[in-house]
Amino acid sequence: MSGPRIKDIPASERPRERLAANGADTLANSDLIAILLRTGLQGKSALVIGSELLAKFQTLDRLSQASVDELCEVKGIGRDKAVTLQAAFTLARRMAAEIRAESPMLDTPERIADLLREDARGYEVEHFLVLLLNTRRRLIRMERISQGTLDSIHVHAREVFKHAISANAAAIVLVHNHPSGDPTPSEADIKVTRDLIRAGQLLKIEVLDHVILGHKTSERTRDYASLRELGYFYS
Repeated sequence: MSGPRIKDIPASERPRERLAANGADTLANSDLIAILLRTGLQGKSALVIGSELLAKFQTLDRLSQASVDELCEVKGIGRDKAVTLQAAFTLARRMAAEIRAESPMLDTPERIADLLREDARGYEVEHFLVLLLNTRRRLIRMERISQGTLDSIHVHAREVFKHAISANAAAIVLVHNHPSGDPTPSEADIKVTRDLIRAGQLLKIEVLDHVILGHKTSERTRDYASLRELGYFYS
């Protein structure tokens, strides 16, 4: 089934027009891929090909790691379109690496979410990360502590703070993702946060925040939640 061609779709519903009017974050992954592909091949529309790519590779992370030959296995993807996709994913990874290399100031949950949003998009399960900061709240480095099943993760204070001590960090920020897309903290998230705050107080290493990454929706304007902003940190 070829599906409708983009030029046959009403202008207001085309991916490019919707991106220009409402921003890239409002588009589905298949729409964004269709924009990169521009037109389809072999009688298939770019929108259909985008959906089939996601169905084949399941996640953006797997799609981003696919070789040109693997991409070309999807009907409608030729060498030029495969190369275009690889170039786009490589630029996204390099941008994320540049942001980290510049030792960004991480003094707000928004800046923390901006730093890690691209990395987190492809996670299928929860990943727990710790950002190690100096006295000026600039990033020393990021450590991946653990990853879990779709809805659970195990975090131990010794693993968190051994990295902070070795890096001579003055403070840390806890970060993990919710694959469901809803960044609302669970009871387990709150308990882990408070346990780590107490451990940090003993070690004189401040836990500045715990940021949970999710996805925006029409009802949810932010794709992250800050446990400090929500009032779960003790004074």
